[in-house]
Amino acid sequence: MKAQKIKLAVDAVVFGYEKERLYILLIQQKFGPLKNQWALPGGFVKNGEGLQQAVERELREETGMTLDYLEQLATFGDDIERDPRAQVVTVAYYGLVNSSRFVLHAGSDAEKTQWFPIHDAPKLAFDHAQILETALERLKGKLRYQAVGFDLLDKEFPFSDLEQLYMTILERKIDRRNFRKKMLSLGFIEETTKQAAKTNGRPGKLFRFNQKKYKKLRKQGFHFELKFA
Repeated sequence: MKAQKIKLAVDAVVFGYEKERLYILLIQQKFGPLKNQWALPGGFVKNGEGLQQAVERELREETGMTLDYLEQLATFGDDIERDPRAQVVTVAYYGLVNSSRFVLHAGSDAEKTQWFPIHDAPKLAFDHAQILETALERLKGKLRYQAVGFDLLDKEFPFSDLEQLYMTILERKIDRRNFRKKMLSLGFIEETTKQAAKTNGRPGKLFRFNQKKYKKLRKQGFHFELKFA
């Protein structure tokens, strides 16, 4: 009986959001058969290392980035030739950040690290295009039943910024009147007495996210459905 030679890896799908655009964080391979190709940050899990610890280490080593939260996405390994170096099973994670808040530093086996607009990303190595697509669909689905992305906005924000965040990620227009009514009815978005900076039209009120109320609602269980224009 031959000894098992399957390797275990982790990959990170990090979505960035800035100026009403969605981005993906990629690294350029520095070594190996796929040298100079773009890929998701990631690498092999070390002996005695947990999956969460491994993906956090790889992100830190390859991009200089440390995230507060990464959610496990899925495991990829049905294609035994997905990696030319060996039979590799990878556990993918994903997260969403404000890309303007990070200074990237390529290191380890990364030649470069860079943000790309989600639909202008280069061809990806391995099966990372499939992983990226899976993560994007998961993110879109999650927006329908959870409050996602409030850390991407200012602590106090015009309601239009929240609407734009959802439309950017979902890639479609929403029923703005229904969206506003539904979100405010849930109780975790509060209107302040402050006014937004004046633009072309009449300045509106600023809002804030009440994380304490949101956590309480999640414990109780709640559901909201977005309607589209």
